[in-house]
Amino acid sequence: MNVSAADETPLNLARPDIRALTPYSHAEWNPQLERLHANELPWRVLGDDSRAGWNRYPEPQPQALVRRLAQIYGVAPDRLLVGRGSDEGIDLLTRAFCTAGRDSVLVCPPTFGMYAVAARIQGAGVVSVPLKTTPDFALDVPAIIAALDNVKLVHLCTPNNPTGTRLDDAAIQQVVDAARGRALVVIDEAYAEFSAQPSWCRAIDREPHVVVLRTLSKAYGLAGVRIGSVIAIPAIIELLRKIIPPYAIAQPTVEATLAALTPVQVEIMHTRRDEIVAARGQLAAALAAKSSVLKVWSSDANFLLVRFADMPTAMRAIMAAGLLVREFRGAAGFGDALRITIGTADQNARLLGSLS
Repeated sequence: MNVSAADETPLNLARPDIRALTPYSHAEWNPQLERLHANELPWRVLGDDSRAGWNRYPEPQPQALVRRLAQIYGVAPDRLLVGRGSDEGIDLLTRAFCTAGRDSVLVCPPTFGMYAVAARIQGAGVVSVPLKTTPDFALDVPAIIAALDNVKLVHLCTPNNPTGTRLDDAAIQQVVDAARGRALVVIDEAYAEFSAQPSWCRAIDREPHVVVLRTLSKAYGLAGVRIGSVIAIPAIIELLRKIIPPYAIAQPTVEATLAALTPVQVEIMHTRRDEIVAARGQLAAALAAKSSVLKVWSSDANFLLVRFADMPTAMRAIMAAGLLVREFRGAAGFGDALRITIGTADQNARLLGSLS
C-alpha cells in the first residue's frame, strides 16, 4: 500500500492488527479468460438472464459500479468503496479503527442509531454528546472537543436523522480541526440530495481524516437494493478493502444498480427529488397550521419531525388512515414527536385529513 505523508496520520489511527492483516485472497478476476479456477458450476440456472451469470462469483469491487458512483459524487474511483448500504460502511470503519475494550466512537443524539450499535457489537465504547436544543439540534462543539480522548470515530449526520436539520458547516469544520491526528470524522450524507448544503466529499483531499458516507437508499429510490459508498483517501479505502467480504455485492444487485444510474434515470431522480422538496414545504406549512401540532422543525431531508400536543392520539389517527409514521416515545427532548416521511400527494393529503 502506498501511503503519502498526507495519509499517514489518519491511517495510523487504525488498529495495528488490521493494518498488518493479510486479506483473503479471492479468485483472480479476469473476464477475458474462461473460468476454471473458482470451483463454480459451468452452467447457468433456469431463469438466469443476467449479463455475467449467477453461477459466477461477482467482481469483488465492481469497477463499472465504482466508476459510476465516483462520477455521481464527484470523486476519483480510488477514493470510493462500494458496500451494502451505509450500514456496512459504518461497520467496516468501526472494526478497522476501534479496538474492543479500549477505543470509542462519539455520537451526537438524537441521530442515526447504527453508529452506536456498530460500536457496541465491536466492543467499543460510545461517547454521547447530545445536540443542543437551542438553536434547534446544533452541534455542541466545545463538548465534542472536550470528549475526544480515546475516541477514534466522530459520527456527524447532516442532514441529520431523525431531526432533518442540517449541521452548520463552520461547526463541522471546528470538529474536523480538533480531531486532526486524533480521530476520523465520519460525515453521513444519506439525505444530501434533498439539501442545498455542499457535500463534504470536496474536503477529503485537504482533510484526510474526513470520511463521507453516501447511499442510494433515499433520493435514488434504491433502498431494497442496498448500495452505499464510503468516500475517503485511497489509504483508508485500501484498508477497508482488507476486511470487506470478498464478494459483498451480488451480481443481480450490480446490474440492477447500473441500470438505475443511467443519465435518464438520474434525471428522473432529480425531478422526483424536486417534487419531494416542494411537497416538504407544503406539508410543513399545513401541519404547522394544525391545532394539534406544537412544532414542525425545519428539514433538509425527505421527512419532517413534528411535535404534537397529544402524540399517541395523533399516531392512532394517522394509522387509522392506513399510514405508518415513526414515533420516538421516551426519547429525551422529543418523545412527543413523530417523524413523517414525505409521501405522494394522496398520502400527504390523507395524513393531513387524519389530523383534522
